[in-house]
Amino acid sequence: MKKLLAAACAAAFVPALAFAADAKGNWEDSCAKCHGSDGKGDTRMGHKLEIKDFTDPAVQAKFSDEDAFKAIREGLKDGTGKVRMKAIEGLSDDDIRALVQYVRALKGAAPAQ
Repeated sequence: MKKLLAAACAAAFVPALAFAADAKGNWEDSCAKCHGSDGKGDTRMGHKLEIKDFTDPAVQAKFSDEDAFKAIREGLKDGTGKVRMKAIEGLSDDDIRALVQYVRALKGAAPAQ
């Protein structure tokens, strides 16, 4: 009985782990070039585009999950209409929601060593 319960609990957590792994992979594939693996924006493109540090809680407080979802889905333009961030194509709504949660998890992350 204990083995059955343990197997059921493990099976319940596997989808959540896969979901997180997909979000991390999507981040690395589509976002890290500019935002950095750690979300600090400390990359060549990050500096050029003056990307905000997503590990800073004050930065994260300035946008909603809906804002982040829309930015990923549609991209971002500046006030003159120039593209600042391209839309990420090929992601489902669930993928985008997972990516938004991944960004939220960067808030307050320990500094890279």
